[in-house]
Amino acid sequence: MILALGLLGLCAGVLTTLAGQGGGLFLLLLCSILLGPRAALAITAPALLIGNLHRAILFRRHIDRPVALRMILGAVPGAFVGGLLAGRLPEWGLHVLLVGITALSVARALRWLVFEVPRAALGPAGFVVGAMTGTSGGAGVLFAPVLLSAGLRGTAFVGTIATVAFATHLGRVVAYASSGLFTRELLAPIVVVALAITVGNAVGERVRARLSELTTTRLEYGVLVVCVGVSVLGLT
Repeated sequence: MILALGLLGLCAGVLTTLAGQGGGLFLLLLCSILLGPRAALAITAPALLIGNLHRAILFRRHIDRPVALRMILGAVPGAFVGGLLAGRLPEWGLHVLLVGITALSVARALRWLVFEVPRAALGPAGFVVGAMTGTSGGAGVLFAPVLLSAGLRGTAFVGTIATVAFATHLGRVVAYASSGLFTRELLAPIVVVALAITVGNAVGERVRARLSELTTTRLEYGVLVVCVGVSVLGLT
């Protein structure tokens, strides 16, 4: 089991570093199948916290700090207040948001629509997504289309979304720790998955450097569409 978790962490790190997203969602999905949802949350939250911190450090020179700061100032308190908004929002409402914002970001990339998310809207958007993330496995996917629609691409997108995700996972880890979700038996799996993700990050960074800008853009949007599909189907 430890070996399988390490392999999953490695793949998650590579995928997220290449596409900016996706690894955490599929790691949570597969860990839920192997260990159950409660253990999956406990293992993946701190592992993804460390993985996103490592990825942010790798891409620190490319982080759009004003964008990251605005999103974090909204996402962190949103993650703490948790389901206040998500609990009132019907599941179909979250699905509409996921599909709608993704469609807009893809249309923008294909130049079917010409627009840019105002920087002033990033804080409120971060708060809403952060709140939803506390109760819905698919809600965190919303960070990606918001940042893509704000004009981020390539390494700037990867570094910035890693920074925002780190801050959001920090809020989740604090909440899980206070609720007693972490147990001594889960320490080894958490460490293994976290280390595997950092190795995957390093591998993904080297692979990404050899890919063209067009290829990485296709990966970013392709993985985004797949992640939204997984979330809408209720697999996480």
